[in-house]
Amino acid sequence: MAIRAVLFDALFTLVAPRLPIYVQYSQTFEPYLGVLEPDLLKKSFKTALKQVQKEKPAYQSGAEGWWGEVIKRTAVGAGADPQAVDRSLDEIVPRLLHRFSSREGYKLYDDSIPTRASERAPRTAREMFLRACARLGVQPSEAVHVGDELPADYYGAEESGLDALLVRRPGTDGEGEAKEPDEDLSGVAVVSGLAQVVDWVHHKNAPSENGKPSRV
Repeated sequence: MAIRAVLFDALFTLVAPRLPIYVQYSQTFEPYLGVLEPDLLKKSFKTALKQVQKEKPAYQSGAEGWWGEVIKRTAVGAGADPQAVDRSLDEIVPRLLHRFSSREGYKLYDDSIPTRASERAPRTAREMFLRACARLGVQPSEAVHVGDELPADYYGAEESGLDALLVRRPGTDGEGEAKEPDEDLSGVAVVSGLAQVVDWVHHKNAPSENGKPSRV
């Protein structure tokens, strides 16, 4: 079946942080919680994000509540005083959400603007893949999802009936992607940039000898 819609993950697929996320967290935390060790913040953020993704795969409490839990666990896990975190969370969360919803926090990859078709919030559950397709008026089999996280973006999309492409940019552009040291990419459709997504869709939709779209 021909591809009629392309869904993109945002973080490390379309956009990248202007500074590492843990550095931006550190800058925002400092007036309220003091200076936290960067390496601890980096590890704590990764742990907190995975925990909350597993416990709350969708934004059931709203984006602010969901990210508020990630932010709280990140700060406490990096050694911040839990009471100080609780006292200042109502100010820290809006500041970080504003920062990461604007140009202050993110920049577009060079290949994002000419490639982007439609996008969704990162790290969603199966229901949100299907909801995105419904909003676009396409069947899951008529959509492909592009993202950098193997379990959520790639296998999550496949399990929901979509085609999937995994982004693995070479060099420094790919440093922030959700890679695991021992990840097995055998059988995984990998692209090194968003221009390859356009090529993939064109090839997928190209008529074969029997006049139907090619199978890729």
